Amino acid sequence: MLAASNSAAPTSSTMVTVSGAADSTTHTAVAALSISAAPVPDFTMTAAPSSVALQSGGSARSFTVTTTAVNGFNSAVTVTLSGLPSGVTATPSTLSVTPGQLGQFTLAASTAAGTTSGATITATGTSASLSHTATATLSIAPAVVPDFTITAAPSTISLPSGGSARSLSVTAGALNGFSDPVTVSLSGLPTGVTATPSTLSLSPGQLGQFSLTASASAPTTSGATLTVTGSADSLSHTATTSLSIAPAMSNATISATSFDFGNDLVGNTVTKSVVTVTNTGATNVTLSPALSGDPSYSVASASTCGTTLAAGASCSESINYAPTTASGSSPQIATLNLGLGNVPTGTPQTVSLTGVSAVLPQGTVTSTNNPQVALYTMTLPYPGSVTVNFGTDTTYGRQTWSQSTTVPGATISTLVAGMLPNTTYHMQAAVTLLNGATGADIDQTFTSGAPLITPSIAVTTTPGMTPQSGLEELTFVTGSKGIAVTDLQGNILWTYALPAAISSEDIEGVKMLPNGHFLITVGEGSTFSFSSPTEPAGDIVAIREIDLAGNIIREISVNDLSDELQAAGYNLTLQQFHHDVTPLPNGHWLVLSNVLQSYPAGTFTDYPGVTSVLGDVIIDLDQNLQPVWVWNEFDHLDVFRHPYMFPDWTHTNAVVYSPSDHNIIVSMRHQNWVVKVDYEDGQGSGNILWHLGYQGDFTLVGGTDPTDWQYAQHYPSLFSPNSSGVFSLGLMDNGDDRIFPDGGTCGTGSEPACYTTIPVFQLDEGAMTATLTFHQILPTSLYSFFGGNINLLQNGNIEYDLAGTHDSDIFEVTPTPVDSPNTVWHMHLANSNAYRGFRIPSLYPGVQW
Repeated sequence: MLAASNSAAPTSSTMVTVSGAADSTTHTAVAALSISAAPVPDFTMTAAPSSVALQSGGSARSFTVTTTAVNGFNSAVTVTLSGLPSGVTATPSTLSVTPGQLGQFTLAASTAAGTTSGATITATGTSASLSHTATATLSIAPAVVPDFTITAAPSTISLPSGGSARSLSVTAGALNGFSDPVTVSLSGLPTGVTATPSTLSLSPGQLGQFSLTASASAPTTSGATLTVTGSADSLSHTATTSLSIAPAMSNATISATSFDFGNDLVGNTVTKSVVTVTNTGATNVTLSPALSGDPSYSVASASTCGTTLAAGASCSESINYAPTTASGSSPQIATLNLGLGNVPTGTPQTVSLTGVSAVLPQGTVTSTNNPQVALYTMTLPYPGSVTVNFGTDTTYGRQTWSQSTTVPGATISTLVAGMLPNTTYHMQAAVTLLNGATGADIDQTFTSGAPLITPSIAVTTTPGMTPQSGLEELTFVTGSKGIAVTDLQGNILWTYALPAAISSEDIEGVKMLPNGHFLITVGEGSTFSFSSPTEPAGDIVAIREIDLAGNIIREISVNDLSDELQAAGYNLTLQQFHHDVTPLPNGHWLVLSNVLQSYPAGTFTDYPGVTSVLGDVIIDLDQNLQPVWVWNEFDHLDVFRHPYMFPDWTHTNAVVYSPSDHNIIVSMRHQNWVVKVDYEDGQGSGNILWHLGYQGDFTLVGGTDPTDWQYAQHYPSLFSPNSSGVFSLGLMDNGDDRIFPDGGTCGTGSEPACYTTIPVFQLDEGAMTATLTFHQILPTSLYSFFGGNINLLQNGNIEYDLAGTHDSDIFEVTPTPVDSPNTVWHMHLANSNAYRGFRIPSLYPGVQW
């Protein structure tokens, strides 16, 4: 074994010879020998991280040093740092690190430390004579200072002069832990622009707003710069926004974007307000309307908005639709552009216009069964109505009522009546469509013929007085029997007469219906049954509805109604329809008929033998002419009370509907009574609620009892809007059996002659008083022993018909003096008796001539 001492010098490749001897034998071998130096204990050192970043005045950073033993090194290593920049300190200043142990320096840069980038710091480890180093780079960043940011939005603002305010939003943001409030102000505001508030105080992260307003006098500005300045102690930052000031902008709304004119006639102009424009802004809006499309449309210059619409105002734009050609199946279309100015882009301002049109077909005029009535026929292309204007020249002057249809292409036929006999008339149909469009037929002519009856008529109007306008409707029961309507000069404008075969029969009750027809009674008179128990063959007793041409629309005969009553369980055989028929608001008819009831001999002391008593029945017929309510006087009156003309016991001559309580008022001539019956629109008991007249239920006030009651009266008429409670009722007091205070009857013995009066009573149904408020006592020369009527006219005057003055006389008189009124108008009918005479507005419902 070879061994080298500590003092052996290191060598390499020394040859060593090995000799072996045995006896005489010797051998050798050679080997190379090298001696290495003895190992020396040492250490290595590393540092981490390789680069260290510090911030002036900021947080410390760790710098770690590690030693590693070599060749059994086990001594402590002292580590120091060098190369630290100014202001950087290391704690601790030295480290003692045992191999395998980790040591740390804490590095910190003071606020005074300068910025450094890539400085080299050296860690030096020493142990006895051993020394090793490790390096790292060191950078120092500037110290972090708390700060803020400021932003403004929007980046551009447009303000209208004098218009609405706009908002400028400002936000403060925090940097490096900034938390102080920021004061924000605005600069660069143009003249006339104000900011509210003038300053803002914002915490970091908070949003604030300035409200910017431009006055009406603010000049137009484009691209002015507003500077938003935020300040906090010594810190200050800005943001900018571009500001423009435009002329004040308004706003407007329109009520519609389309309008349909509907139907029109070629040659007719329809003007309609098609849209309403409303200025919802604070300044004026300008308008410049224009039309495009079908030339049938034009702006109605006289009824448009004009060119300027003030703030808060509204106006309507009107358009004419005047087609010159028919549209056919497709509508005529145009667009109205309102041309609104000073409003935001996109503001709705167009209206689509549509309409359809057709040519109005020419009408026809033909004659009818009545020589004074023409039939005018028009076909309407669209739903609408027709009125016929007529007169002796093309100024016309009179018109019919309006008749309408809701069916396109329908025919409307109008009976034109009210013409003088044997006269050529011009007439023209005026058409109004449902949407208001109008048109007219060509001028047509028609020559009237002779009237069907020709009564002798003379009229006098008191100078300086004006009668109530209208026509006079007359019902003749002698002379020229039939119905005549005259103007106030006595000219005959319309007549109706029964056919020759039944011309001896009477027409008594005549009422105009809401449909323009007449409702009449046809019969032999109420007492015919006494003289002829059997109706002559061919005679007609009927309630009849006729039109102006005299055509029978519908009717019911007395025999048919008797059959219907008996089928309904009523033991009634009707004799005659007579005196009156009353149309009701619900379309029913109240018809007046009579029946005979036989009483055995001895029943009546003043009438020996068997007595046939004639009493009256009122029947309510529904719209189908079926009886729904029957009132028989034999069930409600004492047959032993018969003051006049018995056995024609009651001789009822009028039935008046009481609209206030839905009852009926009935005039019984031969009872000298007017009674109110509990009818209640067909639901009443039929009981008599009161009797007005001598021996009745009322106390007479303002007159002499019994003389000033009514006797043998005709036709009670309402003189007040109401018909129950306290109301007024007029009567024709014929006075045939007037009783004087001594109990005597007029015209008998030494009693005065009979006379007629015209009373108006104010009835108080509570106090049961009848107060005379008008009472004209006529001279005996005007004594009218039968017939007649009285009515309150629209002008406040009173009209009455004296049917039985041997001739007939009709008067219009003033309401005062109440006992001797002034005559305004007088019609004298020679050699004939007008059972009733009424002032009617015209021959058409709702039309005043």
